[in-house]
Amino acid sequence: MNKDNYCIIMAGGIGTRFWPLSKTSRPKQFIDILGMGESMIQTTFTRFEKICPRENIFIVTSSIYVDLVNKQIPKLNPNQIIAEPTRRNTAPCIAYANFKIAQMNPKANIIVTPSDHFIVNEEKFIETIQLGLKASRESNALITLGIKPTYPNTGYGYIQYKTNEYLHNYSDQINKVKLFTEKPNYEMAVQFIASGDFLWNSGMFIWSLNSIDSAMKTYLKDVYSIFDGIKEHLNTPKEDAIIKNAYSSCPSISIDYGVMEKADNVYVIPADFGWSDVGTWGAIYEVRDKDLKGNSVVGKNIMLYDTDKCVINNSSSKLMVLQGLEDYIVVNTDDVLMVCKKDQEQRIKQFVTDVEVEKGNEYL
Repeated sequence: MNKDNYCIIMAGGIGTRFWPLSKTSRPKQFIDILGMGESMIQTTFTRFEKICPRENIFIVTSSIYVDLVNKQIPKLNPNQIIAEPTRRNTAPCIAYANFKIAQMNPKANIIVTPSDHFIVNEEKFIETIQLGLKASRESNALITLGIKPTYPNTGYGYIQYKTNEYLHNYSDQINKVKLFTEKPNYEMAVQFIASGDFLWNSGMFIWSLNSIDSAMKTYLKDVYSIFDGIKEHLNTPKEDAIIKNAYSSCPSISIDYGVMEKADNVYVIPADFGWSDVGTWGAIYEVRDKDLKGNSVVGKNIMLYDTDKCVINNSSSKLMVLQGLEDYIVVNTDDVLMVCKKDQEQRIKQFVTDVEVEKGNEYL
């Protein structure tokens, strides 16, 4: 295993779309939301242990989740948990991790990944990552993973690539990126699929430390300068106090917008290993096993009658008896029961807002 391979796992989200199972005190990435016997961050960490030395895997998360990380992934070096004092999107968290890694190994080759993705074919996934790592060692390319789309999904961003322009020595494997585009409406998504040169944006990146350092210095000077100004305090007892002040002046900006959409050395690997960002209950329904009636069920003490194509999750000890439901999301926890139509799940964020206004934070 290459000692220069590093992984940054981004695990700071609060998972509002999976309320009430996901709550501020225990968000989605720390839950066994797929019913597979381990949380999503545990699955992600185990997956990348096959690619990077264990001690080279860093988890960037909110300071309020440090104890959760330690509990779910024991025996980590304290330096492997990078605690953000506040959320500032993906660019600052990547910059923070980069500067810490730079002090340990300036030759680092880095994978950046969210903590909560579902991968079907792990062997093929690892092969794809290894291809990207090899390419990033040999070039200054900023590489992203694009997923070959299977249907016109409106919940993902898309990447358009150049079909006849490749990274040197990687013809038919790694294409030059033409543009990034935000989540489209359905009609536009249909056009993207029909064109044949669009991919789903996975939010996973591969690059050398030198390449991303140079790109951030060029395109994200305000973010870069903040961390460059405090780098001598990183990996020291002064880090926690210094980083709070740094984050207070740091803009909230994504790495996509800040770097990837601006740089001219951005490439994409068109990948097909069975992927979902598991970003909604609807996405959960697509990837989880289903019973003969098309219900995706996780939990015990559940009895169903005349119930079809529902997402059902019971994390409490209470008996659930459901009759006559079709295409619903039913989530039962110790303190909240939520029943919502599957095609109305975008309203869950509004439910959370309303609950906060009317009931306070007790149920959040």
